Amino acid sequence: MNPTPKQPVTDDSIKVRQVSHYQFSWVAGEATKPGTWTLQLVLDQGAWEEVLTLSADDADNLQDLLTSAGTVFYDVSRRTLMFGTTAVGQ
Repeated sequence: MNPTPKQPVTDDSIKVRQVSHYQFSWVAGEATKPGTWTLQLVLDQGAWEEVLTLSADDADNLQDLLTSAGTVFYDVSRRTLMFGTTAVGQ
């Protein structure tokens, strides 16, 4: 086991980041077509950003989760949001 991480550590090598801020946006579709929801995630105080395209239901559910979670992480490589942390045994 080697305690020294591979060098250099770069922005691309960090896989899990904390969500600092977020912004929902809605873009109108063509006539008679539904619009498109997006969610912009600002990670690690602006060190990384990600934009996700969402359904209206997903946008509604994520808004609820983002509002209620104390801490949110985003796995960049797996494109996965993780809400809160819980100590083992809690």
